[in-house]
Amino acid sequence: MPDAALPPPVAVPAVVPADGADPMVPAGIVWDDALCEYDFGPYHPMAPIRLDLTRQLARSAGLLERPGVEILPAPVAADEQLALVHEPAYIEAVRRASRPLKEMRAEELDQLLRFGLGGDDVPPFPGMHTASARIVGGSLAAVDAIRSGRVRRAVNFAGGLHHAKSSSASGFCVYNDAAAAIRHALDAGEERVMYVDVDVHHGDGVERILWDEPRAITLSVHETGERLFPGTGFVQDSGGPGAPGTAINLPLPSRTTADGWVRAIGATVPALVRAVRPTLLVTQHGADSHRLDPLADLSITLEAQREVMLLMRELAEEVCDGRWLALGGGGYAVIDVVPRSWAHLIAIVTGEAIEATAPLPEAFLAAAATARAEHGLSPEPGILTFGDGRPLAVRDWERGFDPEDALDRAVQAARRAAFPEWGLDPFLD
Repeated sequence: MPDAALPPPVAVPAVVPADGADPMVPAGIVWDDALCEYDFGPYHPMAPIRLDLTRQLARSAGLLERPGVEILPAPVAADEQLALVHEPAYIEAVRRASRPLKEMRAEELDQLLRFGLGGDDVPPFPGMHTASARIVGGSLAAVDAIRSGRVRRAVNFAGGLHHAKSSSASGFCVYNDAAAAIRHALDAGEERVMYVDVDVHHGDGVERILWDEPRAITLSVHETGERLFPGTGFVQDSGGPGAPGTAINLPLPSRTTADGWVRAIGATVPALVRAVRPTLLVTQHGADSHRLDPLADLSITLEAQREVMLLMRELAEEVCDGRWLALGGGGYAVIDVVPRSWAHLIAIVTGEAIEATAPLPEAFLAAAATARAEHGLSPEPGILTFGDGRPLAVRDWERGFDPEDALDRAVQAARRAAFPEWGLDPFLD
């Protein structure tokens, strides 16, 4: 439950180093080894090794020991905190699903299916409630750290479980930490929170939970629901009757390239963030937009993901005094892609970005080789640097709209749907 006595937001001053380098901004990284207990089993795509390898890469790259960086806790969220966005009956169902499988009767398993718990998508596992509630607790702790002034920005790369609904699990997501963090921030006094989701899948759970909340604006950039789970997120989906225009969607064609992805985001997100002027920016950075991800069909690179992360930081600095919570999300190339993507995110949240051409630390390469062997893969590393070796060549939207291009048509459709709601001209801004 939000603390009514929580102090109002305060500006966190940047510390300017004596050598004249870029200012150091206090930042938080949510981590607890227990976050890896969110584990659906050895054959599930969302393998917790992606979290452990991200932590190992961040540590071996020196990101966890940067000046001004605080490791934030990931406590298990209480039921009343989960109830900010989830129905009590659903929370109780998750608790029932947390028992050992051998203790559950067939009738009980059938009942859990009504809540999206079961099957290959969200199979029950022992400790499911605690592991899932811990992810929520980490995102809530990050919001509190930002609001109290301890840090200006924070990252919970274990979070971003954006498909969970108020009364059902979905898309590998049990509890929706992103929606809970936004609701918690609003209840604690934030004037407006904007959520920007660049996972390859539509951020349907966050959008639906906040559908009729005028103080929460959700913007999702994703592969079109005509081709990809969850089959939602079209430009006409724009918010409930009490919050028109607060749900914004940019569905992209399959096989969108890295340059096109950055072009599409640049043509929509900055103008909308500036128009909304949130007091807190929350972003979700699922790594599954990457060209190597096995569950999607975009062709995005690490260089493109890094560029968009930098853009989010710049917008937070410009619009809401740098107050920014960044979350992880999807990502199923769990060894070669996810750790590198989220190491970039951690670096950008905590200070200086890592160059895409920088070599990966030897300690991480050894850990990745061990992980490959454990997964029956070749121990030889496929990638030796933080990037993919594919520099961007983005054509800015200001240079013109090509009506023959499917990506440009999708971007212009989204601008026409969303821009007028925020006083923007879809043909000029």
